[in-house]
Amino acid sequence: MDESVYVAQPQIERVRHELKRRVLTVAKTTRLTPHMIRITLKGEDLSDFVSLSPDDHVKIFVDDGEGDVAMRDYTPRRFDTDARTLELDFALHDAGPATRWALNAVEGSKLTVGGPKGSGLVQGVKRWLLIGDETALPAIGRRLEEAPPEMSFTVIVAVPHKEDEQDLQSKAQVDVKWIHRAECQSREAAPFLDVLGQVELSPQTFAWVAAEAGVVKTIRRHLVEDLGHKEAWLKASGYWTAGRAE
Repeated sequence: MDESVYVAQPQIERVRHELKRRVLTVAKTTRLTPHMIRITLKGEDLSDFVSLSPDDHVKIFVDDGEGDVAMRDYTPRRFDTDARTLELDFALHDAGPATRWALNAVEGSKLTVGGPKGSGLVQGVKRWLLIGDETALPAIGRRLEEAPPEMSFTVIVAVPHKEDEQDLQSKAQVDVKWIHRAECQSREAAPFLDVLGQVELSPQTFAWVAAEAGVVKTIRRHLVEDLGHKEAWLKASGYWTAGRAE
């Protein structure tokens, strides 16, 4: 690709979508790894489903176990409007209502899904640094799958065990660095910082970070204050907060 298409500062285009709730049916459940379940949903309501960015999120509505409804955000891992299917990956890192629903889901189970409300399209980026824990794997996996060959990625992912590693497919150039840490260490940033210290952060690299909120805050501060990474080339999101269910 012509390098001239890449800009001095990336542009993020915000695209709004019609907000809609869809009642879907479980078509299949797959245990990807010991700590990840993939739920394949189907339904005619998916005929107009739109998700333009790999880190979009939909909101699912499940029983909270106390007679009320709990809402949780999940990444559309993969979808096919022609086939009317949507795949959601559930990281099994606690016993919250969404995790309970995923563990008990069987073919024919119902799930109400809302959104996505919008998409943030990052443009003008060739090199990426993706950092996350198991909750970020759906967004990371989707971004790699959808990336063109001329892009390059350095990926740092923390999972509980080696068995939780996933086969991440991509046409792009990808270097994946796996971190194996116990679930009790999931709120510690040190394992990420240790590996990050071995990475050469080239200019015009977009850093994307998603994990426990406190971990993300520490990684973000290290990138900006210690490594001098420009904030315009960074997106950091707390995908969950220690002490709060999912």
